[in-house]
Amino acid sequence: MSRKPRKKPDELRSHRWFGVQDLRSFGHRSRVKQMGRDAVDYAGKPVIAIVNTWSDINPCHFHFKERVQDVKRGIWQAGGYPLELPAISLSEPFVKPSTMMYRNFLAMETEELLRSHPIDGVVLMGGCDKTTPALLMGAISMDLPAIFLPAGPMLRGNWGGRQLGSGSDVWKYWAELKAGNITEADWEEMENGIARSHGTCMTMGTASTMTAVAEAMGFCLPGASSIPAADSAHVRMSAACGRRIVEMVWEDLTPSDIVSPAAVDDAIRCHMAMGGSTNAMIHLIAMARRAGIPLELDRFDQLAGEVPVLANIRPSGTLLMEDFFYAGGLRALLRRLLPVLDGGSLTVNGLTLRENVEAAPIWNEDVIRPLDNPVKKEATAILRGNLSPFGCVMKPSAADPRLLRHRGPALAFENYDHLQAEIDRDDLDVTPDHVIVLKNAGPIGAPGMPEWGMLPIPRKLLREGVRDMLRISDARMSGTSYGACILHVSPEAAVGGTLALVRTGDLIEVDVAARRLELLIDEAELARRRQDWKPPYVPSRGYWNMFAAHIRQAHEGCDFDFLEGTERLPEPPIH
Repeated sequence: MSRKPRKKPDELRSHRWFGVQDLRSFGHRSRVKQMGRDAVDYAGKPVIAIVNTWSDINPCHFHFKERVQDVKRGIWQAGGYPLELPAISLSEPFVKPSTMMYRNFLAMETEELLRSHPIDGVVLMGGCDKTTPALLMGAISMDLPAIFLPAGPMLRGNWGGRQLGSGSDVWKYWAELKAGNITEADWEEMENGIARSHGTCMTMGTASTMTAVAEAMGFCLPGASSIPAADSAHVRMSAACGRRIVEMVWEDLTPSDIVSPAAVDDAIRCHMAMGGSTNAMIHLIAMARRAGIPLELDRFDQLAGEVPVLANIRPSGTLLMEDFFYAGGLRALLRRLLPVLDGGSLTVNGLTLRENVEAAPIWNEDVIRPLDNPVKKEATAILRGNLSPFGCVMKPSAADPRLLRHRGPALAFENYDHLQAEIDRDDLDVTPDHVIVLKNAGPIGAPGMPEWGMLPIPRKLLREGVRDMLRISDARMSGTSYGACILHVSPEAAVGGTLALVRTGDLIEVDVAARRLELLIDEAELARRRQDWKPPYVPSRGYWNMFAAHIRQAHEGCDFDFLEGTERLPEPPIH
């Protein structure tokens, strides 16, 4: 694999700001001195941005206030000059209606922070669901040397001697509370024990899925994505990221050297083996297309048939990310996958993926299974039909098998408020065979495509012991969720997709093996209904207006149309 010539100090991008003998460089150097730094701190050295997504309301990144100092320590050790650049935090638990509304905002902010400042390379500090794809999308578009520092999963939850997993056990025990099987006191005790440290969800949610994908694609130091946030190894890894990015600048190792069709395929294979979040499909499509790789939904379906679920982690398995780390972490899982991986793509440490994982130890055969003894046969499935001609997503590994081939009447709701007002009525006309349908929860309809797709089971059915039903929406769902949920229906209801025309009582047929989703209504009736359809309200100003005007549909990655493409924006003039 060819390597670029090592850069010289006067070839650094930051040299344009600091190394030229003119009026503007005088101003730049004097302002650095205003901050207490001398020329010896930065002259002739790589200037390294640390894009930090810490905030006081982001528990997943709460430790980043300390970790950024470890990154700086590593940069100083390697002879670089660190600059912390705060960026929007995207706190998954608190941002409404959804952090997905702001993923592209952070991607744009990342690209422009790097473009407009005297930056030679960047450490991207993220992990909470949308921060990983957003930071990488911005870095791919900017194409400066970049390394990703994952936040790491939190410690296992605990209640009454039972291990609790964020998300998965919340939904499980909320259903039991509604069914009357646990008490309010039990529920309150769980609240104290389910989130015991900083860090991302310790189940295989979107956060752990996307940091694993980032590592498999080549953006993390080997094993970095598996380290729990509270482990001292996370501190050491943070400093190592700081040291390595300085060398990456001298080597001119950029995202365009790392992201290739083979790297994207290996990231998808990793996603499948982890039993990863369905959200990864939207994010990977957006990331790949920023690199000029025309990734389509069908590629996920092709690779899902080749790679079973090997990681025994909730919701597809039974254990948690802390167990995965002790069993060998992502390097061990990727070693398991070597027979089906390409493995030849370059990674941030200058070695190929195969070189990074071929000697990885595997400490627990139950947590990280071999290919011939998987947790589940299939992680995800892409369905098509008249209800979703552009495709929709299902996670068969987390669904009741009886619902993988099903025909039943629709119970349709126009939006989430409508569903919430009706779903727990004792007189609701619903049976376990009904198909619950939620409309107007997609990119434009909600707006922001929130994680509403794990639609609640009606209370009257919960009391009868029902714990899964077929559910369909144009929303996403948390990677920690489970159940027979069909998601990302495209085109969404809010742009006039067939989903908008579904009425209660219509028959819907699903056949996962055949990859089929059909609304059993004739075209003439659908045409009559379409004449009565009206688009939803969109405000005339503000970010919401811009979002609705430019957002792509789920099967296209939900990027903004004006951020797509591989054109590198010109360097800013300095006058």
